[in-house]
Amino acid sequence: MSYKFPDNLHYADTHEYVVEEKGLLKIGVSEFAIDQLGDIVFVELADSGATLKKGETFGTIESVKAVEEVYLPFPGKIISINETVVDNPEVLQNDPIGEGWLVILEPLSTVSLDDLMTSEQYKSKVVPK
Repeated sequence: MSYKFPDNLHYADTHEYVVEEKGLLKIGVSEFAIDQLGDIVFVELADSGATLKKGETFGTIESVKAVEEVYLPFPGKIISINETVVDNPEVLQNDPIGEGWLVILEPLSTVSLDDLMTSEQYKSKVVPK
């Protein structure tokens, strides 16, 4: 499988991606991680309005192979969850970077995306040479 690593995304070690849009952070899970999970059957996300610390779980993704937790790379308040993914997990399976984003986070403090991996750094970590 050939994965996409758009330049505007930054990645956590736990495979979440972050893209900044107008001071808010859109968070999802990389194509690589979704592919490793296999067929996704269920997605559960924290409630909109929840305030979470960096590293806290904001949801779970259940596949036929495993149940994986997803973690916030920055502290913040979840201002929106992607109901489409909750209602139709195959959207996450088919388009994790586009329509398959998980939450929109309002950061609690100034964040630096430099604390995360660039697309190139992440790609070199997950794709064998």
